[in-house]
Amino acid sequence: MQTMTDNPMRTQLPQVAHARNPGMALDLDWVAAVQANTSAIERRAASLPGRRSVKKEFQAAWLLKAISLIDLTTLSGDDTVGRVQRLCAKARQPVRAEMLEALGMPGLTTGAVCVYHEMVETAVRALEGTNIPVAAVSTGFPAGLSPFHLRIAEIGESVKAGAREIDIVISRRHALTGNWQALYGEMAEMRAACGEAHVKAILATGELGSLRNVARASLVCMMAGADFIKTSTGKESVNATLPVSLVMIRAIREYEARTGFKVGYKPAGGIAKAKDALVYLSLMKDELGHPWLQPDLFRFGASSLLGDIERQLEHHLTGRYSAGYRHAMG
Repeated sequence: MQTMTDNPMRTQLPQVAHARNPGMALDLDWVAAVQANTSAIERRAASLPGRRSVKKEFQAAWLLKAISLIDLTTLSGDDTVGRVQRLCAKARQPVRAEMLEALGMPGLTTGAVCVYHEMVETAVRALEGTNIPVAAVSTGFPAGLSPFHLRIAEIGESVKAGAREIDIVISRRHALTGNWQALYGEMAEMRAACGEAHVKAILATGELGSLRNVARASLVCMMAGADFIKTSTGKESVNATLPVSLVMIRAIREYEARTGFKVGYKPAGGIAKAKDALVYLSLMKDELGHPWLQPDLFRFGASSLLGDIERQLEHHLTGRYSAGYRHAMG
């Protein structure tokens, strides 16, 4: 496993590796010019699972990389202090120690832990002594329909509690009605409220109506200073998909080409199998290149994904698939 080009344990916020996206003035001409060829996008996305195949030690190396990119998440109404503490323990030790030793990757951690505001302080305490950031979902998650001043206040409370990343949800109605000025204004104010904490803009793509809306909303959020754009809350009927991902990462590519600033990408919801993670990693490498294979520019929003990756790594080491209960979250 030491043949990997970069250390997958490198977990850091974007400002450590590159200049943070400062945003720019809203360019409505650029937004209006954005189109999306749905049939071409869907054909390209359908071809992705068969375009790249990695086996044996190379597959194991890519799966270790995927672990370092996971925002290990619990966003349930029945979350408890004990559950969050167990999740944090799993983030610190995502794979059994003897397996990581055998794979040559002791000390590997996940990219972050993502929780509701109520559990931020619990997670921060549980992760003391590590470089694993806590991400808080905010701004009336998942619908984003609470009063705007309360959404801004919620961001401030989460930052005060120790969250280093804030996952905000946009007002979908602005994208659905083409009110890009309103979306830009809200996003810019949320970005300012985050201060030094990095902001991931959740587009809730399953509720935006079209891939063109996804592309335009992605661009507007980046213009307003988003550090990451994220597909979904995980609560919609349709979450991360390959066509949506292709649209969003090409918007990221165009934004960097025009401004020089890199913006991260986070697919969330529905990514539960190791083979799915490999497809997303190959997509990122093909479309955006090597920098987007690091935690400062790419994250998976997931929970059950880690368990399946751990099963695949055990199979690589032993030749046998183990039962899921051997790789529980806590």
